Amino acid sequence: MSGVTGGGAPDAGRRRRGRGRGERAMVPEAEFASYYGRPVLKRPEWKPLDVAGYLWMGGLAGASSLLAAGAQVTARPALARTAKLGAAGAISLSLAALVHDLGRPGRFLNMLRVFKPTSPMSMGSWLLAGYAPLTMAAAAADVSGRYRIVGAAATASAAALGPAVATYTAVLICDTAVPAWHEGYREMPFAFAGSGATAAAGLALAAVPPGQTGPARRAAVLGAVLELGAFRLMKRNMGLAAEAYEESGPRTWLRAAEALTAGGAVLAVCSGRRDRALAALAGTALLAGSAALRLGVFHAGVASTEDPRYAVVPQRERLTARARTGDPGPAD
Repeated sequence: MSGVTGGGAPDAGRRRRGRGRGERAMVPEAEFASYYGRPVLKRPEWKPLDVAGYLWMGGLAGASSLLAAGAQVTARPALARTAKLGAAGAISLSLAALVHDLGRPGRFLNMLRVFKPTSPMSMGSWLLAGYAPLTMAAAAADVSGRYRIVGAAATASAAALGPAVATYTAVLICDTAVPAWHEGYREMPFAFAGSGATAAAGLALAAVPPGQTGPARRAAVLGAVLELGAFRLMKRNMGLAAEAYEESGPRTWLRAAEALTAGGAVLAVCSGRRDRALAALAGTALLAGSAALRLGVFHAGVASTEDPRYAVVPQRERLTARARTGDPGPAD
């Protein structure tokens, strides 16, 4: 035994000295594998329509509140009413989808027992609890024609919370361990903000007389540019996890989202102030494109939990980078 040990030491020393002369290591880099071929991360059990619908309608509601406030200030009553009703309806359906996915209403109410600023779930629950009644008050005051001062205050307050409502769902999913979501935490909120704007613009274009849809047309163009630009930048910056967005299921939804959103924005510009049919077509395309984006993001997240590479390789790359810079990383 001692002979084997003693004979191995000089070889190890020669290998260490040889690396300085450019020799390659004789031992290949280890490959990772999970036990019995099982995924490293647990596959999410969320229902696609519930979660994607929750993400989509939250964006639609938040952006519609901003559009409603702008329309009210610029004296566009039909646009204001449609946006207010859209915000109230969308946030109600978003909450219904969330509760349906949770299983029972009590689970949502339990989240309101704690106020934790460092938790996106806690802050999102409180945000929805405050925002939803404001949208309903604004819509009710507009439809009834009564309590105008209260309605105006509710509209302004809902608009103030609108950007957070439209984007907090991106922060929420990026705060999970799902690689295709977590690795896109920098750009995902901007993509969701743009997608929410295109959805709100789409609803307005489909339901409001063209003479009052000027702000909606501008929102469609700006939202499409932000959504498509941020999403492409996200995929370019997120490394290996971006491959999950190119798998067959997510890719189909995302290609459809890109075509519908870009096409809807072009049609919105072309519709002008008179072409009601073209405006309705543009609005339908924008709404469908925004929904398709959320479905693509959801399915990409699920796909990224099924391949161990998406979880392990980025962690190794971060550890290697820290070792090179001497950064110990976050404390355990």
